[in-house]
Amino acid sequence: MTATRIGLVGYGSGGRVFHAPLLASADGVEFAGVVTRSAERREELARLHPGVPAYDSIADLAAGGAEAVAISTPAATHAALAREAIGLGLAVVVDKPFALDAVTAREVATLADERGVLLTAYQNRRYDADLLTVRRLIGEGALGEVRRFESRFERWAPERQPPAAGGGTLLDFGAHLVDQAHLLFGPATRVYAELHADGDLDSEFFLALHHASGVESHLWGSWRQAAPGPRFRVSGTTGTYIVDGIDGQEALLKAGRSPAGLGDRWGLEPEHAWGRLYRGATGAPVRSERGRWDSFYPAFAAAVRGEGPLPVDPWDAVRTMEVLDAARTSATTGEIVAL
Repeated sequence: MTATRIGLVGYGSGGRVFHAPLLASADGVEFAGVVTRSAERREELARLHPGVPAYDSIADLAAGGAEAVAISTPAATHAALAREAIGLGLAVVVDKPFALDAVTAREVATLADERGVLLTAYQNRRYDADLLTVRRLIGEGALGEVRRFESRFERWAPERQPPAAGGGTLLDFGAHLVDQAHLLFGPATRVYAELHADGDLDSEFFLALHHASGVESHLWGSWRQAAPGPRFRVSGTTGTYIVDGIDGQEALLKAGRSPAGLGDRWGLEPEHAWGRLYRGATGAPVRSERGRWDSFYPAFAAAVRGEGPLPVDPWDAVRTMEVLDAARTSATTGEIVAL
């Protein structure tokens, strides 16, 4: 099998921690280089990924033989860099948030369609162990008809400012939470939101989505929650699934681990982290699916070779941005916004 040559644009914490190790260990991928002008980051690249070249620009990366790029830079630069890469004929992965608003996201997706260039969004949390477990339980009918979906990214880090590189907590966490809700239950038809800001960027939010399927999704994101709620509570007519902790793949990457070293142990959740299925006051533990962040880049590489679909349709990212735009409007007006 011919490997797909994929480069990385940006080598800050996102590129270094969340993309480079997965690119370097992905089947069917040749890690083709990193675009960074920082001498410090180039030294770190040479130490962590010896032999992977550094480039000054996307054009230089393309000239070096890359077929595709993953963009992991501050949110405000995503759209411009995606346009540049599309203009060079490179297939593109854009980290979340895909853009700062739906209009810009739609323009980028339209440009890719017009140029016949593959474009996708880095929604790695579609491959979280807990989300894959929820999808399995729904498919098995273990919950009956799902009525309400509760999902949280809540953390206690009061000293931390909302991450400017992610555009604030709504774009940073909300991009994942809304995408997961859409994936499970289909498009939302109306949105209600509450935002709290510390400084210029929001640090906490609550979203209520009504899906065309009839499911109600309640989504929370916060850096200021001293008592984080369960990661998921999925309530149906015959059962409720609750899981408390967050998928462990992020912690593995931050600890310097990767699929290359862990192999089939990558993404396995320990039994104490499994969720429970309730039908009354007590719940029975439910085996967690294996988390598979390691499957994103092999799937993208196959799509570039014409051997499979994109892991994430870029128009899914546009629909997510439409919800997040509506959330800001709702939070400002106090009204429910129809989509």
